[in-house]
Amino acid sequence: MRSASEDLTTRARIRDAAIGCFARRGFDGTTLRQIAGEAHVSAALIVHHFGSKDALRDACDAHVVATFMGDKAALAGTAAADMMRAALDSPARYAPLLEYLTRMLVDSSPASDHLFDAFVAGTRDMLEQQIAEGMMRPQDDLDVIAVYVTLYGLGPVLLQRHLARAFGEEGLTTAVMERSTLPVLEMFTHGLYTDDRLLVAAREALRRRSGPRSDKGENDPNQDPDPPR
Repeated sequence: MRSASEDLTTRARIRDAAIGCFARRGFDGTTLRQIAGEAHVSAALIVHHFGSKDALRDACDAHVVATFMGDKAALAGTAAADMMRAALDSPARYAPLLEYLTRMLVDSSPASDHLFDAFVAGTRDMLEQQIAEGMMRPQDDLDVIAVYVTLYGLGPVLLQRHLARAFGEEGLTTAVMERSTLPVLEMFTHGLYTDDRLLVAAREALRRRSGPRSDKGENDPNQDPDPPR
């Protein structure tokens, strides 16, 4: 009889094998038999542990989200520098997970939507924590900020070939990450603009467009500027 610890190890091995297979072949292009061969188990054992290929994907998604969002949450703690250095020194640790995200996030499927939504929820939790600890200013619409911070974080994953090419590297190497870290944090910490003139202009533009609008625009030449009363 297998022990509980052996079962946990087997589950993790199957999950990691599935992440690699899904990253290379996509979800639809991967069979349980292929995953079983990669994990050196039987397909029946995969069904025993996860029930189905869909449930196995859910487990892979949960693991990937927990890995990245758990690391992000640590940024609010006192060991942030140690965590950043460890991440910079071991890009290979994240490579299979990044490849998985690159493949799975571009699916037009409910599962892909669920994966993205999980990142947004985790990001929102992280932002709330950082606001509570005084690291970040309160935001008027935290839901919108969470979506855009998520998009920013996932952008280098989905466009990693172009990011690496821009730095003359092949892949998200330590050199790419080291060169990016300080400029990106400076951008978030100090901002880009020296004043709020664009923000004021945007607020004014949105104020002018608020309220119900007709199908014809304000500058429609066919619209009677002074309709009869």
